Amino acid sequence: MPYDWIEQQQKQTSRTIELWPHNSLPANGFAGFILATFALITLPLYTLIGTPVFWALLPFLMITLVVIWVALRQNYFNRHILERLTLDSESIELVRQNPSGDIQSWSCNGYWAKVELYTKGGPVPNYVTLSGNGREVEIGAFLSEDERKALYDDLRLAVRAYKT
Repeated sequence: MPYDWIEQQQKQTSRTIELWPHNSLPANGFAGFILATFALITLPLYTLIGTPVFWALLPFLMITLVVIWVALRQNYFNRHILERLTLDSESIELVRQNPSGDIQSWSCNGYWAKVELYTKGGPVPNYVTLSGNGREVEIGAFLSEDERKALYDDLRLAVRAYKT
């Protein structure tokens, strides 16, 4: 599951959960995919070596390979999101680091925090939000539907335990 609870040793009452998008294509898989695509895309060209058709097709096939490479790299860059929710003795704080590097944060008194699950009507099915301090923020929108359901259950229990 692309989130993990971290127990803080310094403070017995502090808990942190980190969330990140699932990355199904690691770096070595990326290299293998590009190499396999190159091999398969150039396979028909080997019979045409030395002909004008070879030189006519080669630029288009290489452009296709470059476009695939750029698209996969952009997707990999867009997946660099980290959300960190900290529940300590005084407040609950959510910090999100976006792919561009900018930081968004939200905090509230933990007693007034509320976890909501919108099964319909949100930008994604089973949309999980935290509300408090006059604001409602999303958490884990990049997770799969089942992961958001599990996250909701975990957060609901953690906030309930926090309030007691």
